[in-house]
Amino acid sequence: MASLEFVGLWPRGKVGIVANRAQVQVRRVYDEPEDSDGARVLVDRIWPRGMTKVRAALTEWCKDVAPSTELRKWYSHDPAKFEEFTRRYGAELEQAERVQALQHLRDLAPDGRLTLLTGSKAVDISEAAVLAAILNR
Repeated sequence: MASLEFVGLWPRGKVGIVANRAQVQVRRVYDEPEDSDGARVLVDRIWPRGMTKVRAALTEWCKDVAPSTELRKWYSHDPAKFEEFTRRYGAELEQAERVQALQHLRDLAPDGRLTLLTGSKAVDISEAAVLAAILNR
């Protein structure tokens, strides 16, 4: 998976690295579930096209941690905007309701295994990648 740099906000690293408490990985919701997934949480605000609840095999859909609709539409998964998206999303994650949702994600995986799912084709520049970097530190 691609290496990520979060200027000023998060340390350099790879999505899915193992930290002291958590092993958070990012996958597409369209990929088949794996035994190593642990808790499987969709972190997109919008349900992925063509995906059924059964096929997704979710532990939960955590919309509260997703970027705002305004930010999501502005970003539009443009790689040139990823650094600024990361900064703006980081600011959104400091809002009280999102702080609670982020803590909820930490609490979902008592064994430390958590898979954040997204419908994005470019998982390495998705909100799930930003969340994984935060949860893995």
